[in-house]
Amino acid sequence: MADLFSATRAANLERAAPLAARMRPRRLADYVGQQEIIGPGKLLRRLIEADRLGSVVLYGPPGVGKTTLAEIIATETRRRFVELSATASGVKELREVIEAARRRLEDDAGRTCLFVDEIHRFNKAQQDVLLPDVESGVLALIGATTQNPFFALTPALISRSRIFELEALQPADIAEIITRALADTAHGFGGQQIDLDPEALDFLVETADGDARRALGGLEVGVLSSTERPLRFTLELARESVQRKAVIYDSGDTHYDCASALIKSIRGSDADAGLYWLARMLEGGEDVRFLARRLVILASEDIGNADPRSLLIAVAAMQATEFVGLPECQLALAQAVTYLSLAPKSNACTSAIAAARHDVREKAILPVPRHLQDKHYAGAKRLGHGQGYAYAHDAPDAIAKQDYLGVERTYYEPTSRGLERDLGERLAEIRRRLKEAHVPPKEPPASGAH
Repeated sequence: MADLFSATRAANLERAAPLAARMRPRRLADYVGQQEIIGPGKLLRRLIEADRLGSVVLYGPPGVGKTTLAEIIATETRRRFVELSATASGVKELREVIEAARRRLEDDAGRTCLFVDEIHRFNKAQQDVLLPDVESGVLALIGATTQNPFFALTPALISRSRIFELEALQPADIAEIITRALADTAHGFGGQQIDLDPEALDFLVETADGDARRALGGLEVGVLSSTERPLRFTLELARESVQRKAVIYDSGDTHYDCASALIKSIRGSDADAGLYWLARMLEGGEDVRFLARRLVILASEDIGNADPRSLLIAVAAMQATEFVGLPECQLALAQAVTYLSLAPKSNACTSAIAAARHDVREKAILPVPRHLQDKHYAGAKRLGHGQGYAYAHDAPDAIAKQDYLGVERTYYEPTSRGLERDLGERLAEIRRRLKEAHVPPKEPPASGAH
């Protein structure tokens, strides 16, 4: 129950809070960004307006407004907001919150919204505790996570939840948040004379990386560390007020997404994009051996015989990475990324081995032709192994008119790019000569046939 001093205590707490906390919007109409999920007519907006939340998971990077949105949802649906951190709460705390929510619902029809921050840190037992009471409507659950919920949460919770992905805030959104903070007299710096230079605003927006807390933190440091009033907030002051940003990089989504972007950029021949994603992963602390391995794989998978030197360069970069380590190995990796990006592309070898392995798995196994069988042991001659083999070096151009498979199969189809153009012409001539010696037998019967 509120007392005579509760308002004073609340005001004191707010004054001590950082600017980012004070500037949190209290209503959905004041919320900036994420219009893809809370704009007019969007699903989450409709759920809030219809008051049919159930279980909701908000997924996205830090500073995009997950906690703020959860508080607004509780306010808009007239529910009591209860917050738990998955890093500091266990099953006992969960059961206490659930029991309190049940009593409140029974006593005065009061409803509860349980917000669980970093819900991906709950184990299976903790997540399962929530399910019955969420399904029965005792409370509405809002979970927040920076990890992909489809990997981090249990299938049972996923199947009962609506997943909403929040994106990093757009530059225009960050600029609007900063402008609001400068104009807000109740929670921001509206009562002070502050002139923010356009260059300083652009710098705060750029270095925020879509994180509203970071942008407001830089603004607050600049204002509070300057005694002059009126204050001209310059680009120099902005630079001094913003610390070197920490590159957000984790072993989950970010690792796989950046690796995917790196490979697809090189495959698409964009050297600049390839270098950016390489730098992003290096700055994030990625294992350089992983990067080197991926480049070796790409050299064969996406370039192959269109430029065989690509594999040599990728392997050399891998060896250099092992030999010199960081930071110098970034030079070898960058060299490999740029060369592989600019090399002609071919996945003919990748397609060829995939087709050949498919035939081995799905079709009847072909016997080794008798003339190709090993004859270097006692008794091979009596069995007829190796008889009729034509030694390739005795033939013109070392191409003997000989059957090497027993049936006609075509797997390798060179492209017209890079060295494969020449290889394709040679392959056509080789196949013509080999075909002269090939008398197609019947395909061997399927396994078990008589």
